[in-house]
Amino acid sequence: MTRGRIHSWDLSTGVDGPGTRFVLFVSGCPLRCLYCANPDTWHMRDGKETTVDEVMAEIEKYRAFITTAGGGVTLTGGEPLLQPAFTGEILRCCKEAGLHTALDTSGFLGARATDELLADTDLVLLDIKSFDVPTYRALTGGELAPTLNFATRLDQLGVRMWIRYVLVPGWTDDLPRVDALARFVAGLGTAERVDVLPFHKLGAAKYDALGIPFPLRDNPVPDSDLTEKVRARFREHGVAAY
Repeated sequence: MTRGRIHSWDLSTGVDGPGTRFVLFVSGCPLRCLYCANPDTWHMRDGKETTVDEVMAEIEKYRAFITTAGGGVTLTGGEPLLQPAFTGEILRCCKEAGLHTALDTSGFLGARATDELLADTDLVLLDIKSFDVPTYRALTGGELAPTLNFATRLDQLGVRMWIRYVLVPGWTDDLPRVDALARFVAGLGTAERVDVLPFHKLGAAKYDALGIPFPLRDNPVPDSDLTEKVRARFREHGVAAY
């Protein structure tokens, strides 16, 4: 029986894939994004140990609700690919149960996703946090190349993608770099849209509770004009942006 560690689960509509979703927050993440809203999911040791069967039993309680609303199950985190066997088995069980599946990932550990895992994934919500290598490294502590390689692989496998791009003033609002990312996304045949997500500070209280500094506490949030300007740059390259 495959076991893994999870932080929690929730129900959401419109932000974690199509329809109403059962969203499972898997524990552990290799990145340390400066704007992370869920620092309480960083460490696997802080999660609750559970089994795939227990997770599926919880999902089954909400089957009628999520399927009636055209939704499904989304695995997020943390980073679900930090626990690829656990994540893969949940995705497989959901597919066998006739549930739509989505994987929310940074792509940094995309090499850990087997072709079988991706065959059980209807949609990947791929976070491309910056298209500039130094900025990506400073913003996340990781490297950009694995994410771009994963995006290319998803396209080659025919896996549908929604790209997510967090808009942080002073970090990811440089328009020429946005244009470069838009050109890359436009070349991905299975990338259906880009969700431009305005940076927010809703996770600040979690940092306070954990006794760790929130690096972007004093960073401004984007206004609606900047957000729409960035969305427009994607649209200029033929990419649907929301």
